[in-house]
Amino acid sequence: MRDEDGVALAAGLRLAMGRIVRRLRQAHAVGDLTLSGVSVLARLAAAGPDSPGSLAELERVRPQAMATTLAGLEQRGLVSRTPDAADGRRAIVSITGAGRSVLEERRSESVDRLARALDEFTPQERAALRAAMPLLDRLADRL
Repeated sequence: MRDEDGVALAAGLRLAMGRIVRRLRQAHAVGDLTLSGVSVLARLAAAGPDSPGSLAELERVRPQAMATTLAGLEQRGLVSRTPDAADGRRAIVSITGAGRSVLEERRSESVDRLARALDEFTPQERAALRAAMPLLDRLADRL
């Protein structure tokens, strides 16, 4: 049985995080990258080339959903596919220079918007948010 405090905290986190994500999403132009696309680009930029199957597993989506995401990114020239040297039946996906540029631009817009909002917070409030970051990262890893 879950304790009521944990359930209340989970509900509050879900609402707050959902509002933050929606507001950041609304700031981007129609036709902009999906969150899935941004997540894949960020993963490829950080960890390097990977297979579609591995990306699907890491992103916790079905292979068909990943195929759709990758097709859209490839069509826009943001990722490229090459045959796997070890197994020619598999493809390896890499982020392109254009993909890195789009990712950086998107990050800059979101980070700027968040930074402007944080300007209204006190130093103590910002310190509390900073202290919560490792916990939020750990929570994201467990979901």
